[in-house]
Amino acid sequence: MTAHAHDLALVGILLGAFAQSATGMGFSLVAAPLLILHLGPHQGVALTVTLATLSSAIPLVRDARHADPRAIAHLLVPTLLCTPLLAFLLRDANPSWLAVAAGAGVIAAVAALARGARWTWLAGPRGAAAAGTASALLNVVGGVGGPPIGLYAANTGWSPATTRGTLYGFFIVQNIITALSVGVLTPGPSELAALALGTAAGMLLATRLPVKSLRTAVLALSLLGGVGLIAGAF
Repeated sequence: MTAHAHDLALVGILLGAFAQSATGMGFSLVAAPLLILHLGPHQGVALTVTLATLSSAIPLVRDARHADPRAIAHLLVPTLLCTPLLAFLLRDANPSWLAVAAGAGVIAAVAALARGARWTWLAGPRGAAAAGTASALLNVVGGVGGPPIGLYAANTGWSPATTRGTLYGFFIVQNIITALSVGVLTPGPSELAALALGTAAGMLLATRLPVKSLRTAVLALSLLGGVGLIAGAF
């Protein structure tokens, strides 16, 4: 727990909060690898999901009216069912191998979408169930449940405001359930300050992002999360 690792973790929190408030996702993808490096797998994931809950709370006030409640419900049902079960089943598993497998799956999915792949089923109820389940697994393993939800959102054709509002609503509930399943770690003043600063900066730019830029950002952040999971395993 060196000062250098703590400083990097604060940078990750700030940049992650910026991404979350500007695009609807990204906090855990950016911050989780650095928090895990600083605190270790268990405490790093616990602090990530706690801060991730806060990172969506204020932006949701702005974009709640644009959220798609049906989509949130379809995503949350499998997530709420699977998260406690996965946390129990994986409590003694080797986190390094789990992280590598999860990261590889995320990278493969992002590569397919970046090349123009479209899966119409992914935007429907079956896709929501698959995305919610995969997100629960990734959140328990590495605190990065965003990629499957980002891939789901990329296939829906939502506007930026709908994307943000829907993702905020989903991630708040998901991260609360994950925190209760893996443990809650209270952030300190420096972590909260970095979170607040990043959130404020992202909210100022959120409405200026065009749809194409939003999709690119979501895919890039998902790829970063996949790479971070693998890199953090070694």
